[in-house]
Parts: sequence; structure tokens; C-alpha cells
Amino acid sequence: MLKKAAVLVASCGALMAGCGTDVDSNNNNEEIVSNLIKAGFPADDIMVVGDAVYVGRDAQVSLEASREMLQSDHGTQEQYRTTNLVSTGVTKICVNPTAAFNSYSRLSQGLDLAIGNYNSLGLSFTLARGPTTGCSANITAQTMSGAGGSAGFPSGGLPYGVINIGTGLQSYSVDVNEHVITHEIGHTIGFRHSDYYNRAISCGGSATNEGSAGVGAILINGTPATATVGGSIMNSCFRSTESGEWTSSDITALNVLY
Repeated sequence: MLKKAAVLVASCGALMAGCGTDVDSNNNNEEIVSNLIKAGFPADDIMVVGDAVYVGRDAQVSLEASREMLQSDHGTQEQYRTTNLVSTGVTKICVNPTAAFNSYSRLSQGLDLAIGNYNSLGLSFTLARGPTTGCSANITAQTMSGAGGSAGFPSGGLPYGVINIGTGLQSYSVDVNEHVITHEIGHTIGFRHSDYYNRAISCGGSATNEGSAGVGAILINGTPATATVGGSIMNSCFRSTESGEWTSSDITALNVLY
């Protein structure tokens, strides 16, 4: 998680003249504000008073500290979440495959492995393959054409209710199926694409920014602000060599949120 001690270089209680310890130029202040926004601070929580930049109305942030916020010891891939997340009241999410989904052996195996990925982390919820009992939320796993997947984002404290997995994945390895299904479940609990701001990082081609998509794109504390090929299960596009396993920053992001 974010090391607050590195960020909050001076606590002044109120915005009083002369309370800051670091004085930056106007140009530096522009970079500080930019870095804070990239680090996930809401723009309306950032204030420039005189020659100093504050967050939370009483914490001055130096240029060095703002740059440090964009660094991390947890891998090389950033993580973003939506405004909406799954509530703490959801403790068991049941993933219910359709008969058509179960007819594809690698999709079915991939689902079991994806469920195992989440359950291995000791999160605030567990996943279970349905049909089963005791579910506080349900997700239907169904098929679509092609070799990819789609899903939606949480609403009302519940995960999105459907993941669509392409039947073309049957021709890929079980690990790739595990990767794609883990990815789509990630969306249902509130994860954006790690490279949403430039899909070309994992997909190639020209740079494309997905924008906020009306659901927000909030940087998760403890994850860096750079994206790399293969750096996260939540990258926009997958490769035929995917292992299906979490990266270190995937684990960090999940533990921060859940």
C-alpha cells in the first residue's frame, strides 16, 4: 500500500500561510498536481496555496514525494478499479456455468482454475462453482463466439452477473482459458484494464484510451503507474503463452481492495 509517511511531508492542521516545509516553483506544482492525479487522488482533493500543494487540506506534498507515489515495490504493472466495488456483505460468489459452457472441456477446466486463483488469496469473499448453496451473489458463465471474453462492472454492491467466454478458447491451452476467465471475473468485481489508457501496450496497433467509461479509473494504492506486456492478468489483450497465474501487482491490488 501507499506509504503515507513518504507523502505527507508536513501536517499543518489547516491551510495557514508559511506552514509548509517544501517550497516548489509553479512549474513543479504543475508536475506535483499531475502526479497526484495519476496516483489516484481526486482533483477536488488537491489544493495549491501559494507555493505549496496540499491533499486532504492539511498535508503538503513535495515534488519528490509525488514522484515516489508513482513507484512501487510490487511488480511492474499498474492496476485500476471502478468507482463501484463489491460490498463486504458479499462473502460467497457462485459462478454458474451453462450447459453449453460445460460442454467445452478447456473452458470448464479454466473456470475451476480461475476460481482457485481467487480462493488462494484469502480475500473477503470466496468463489464457488455452482450450482451450490449459500451464495450471497451469483455470476453466470456463458459462451460467446470468438476467442476472448466480456463482462461488466459491479452495481449496488454486487458483482456483475454474467461473464461471456469465447468458444474459440477451446483451441488454446487450459492456462490461457484460466487467464481469460480470471480476467473477466476481475471485471465483475471492479477491475479496469491495467492499460486502459493505452491499449496498444498489450494489444499492439495504435494507442487507444478507453477513458473513464462512466465507471471511473482509479489507481489502486501500492501499484505503479506503468504498464508492461504480460504484467497483469488485467491487461486488455492476452497472449497465447499466458500462464493464467497472478502477477505480484495483481495480488497487491486484490489485497488492497478485498
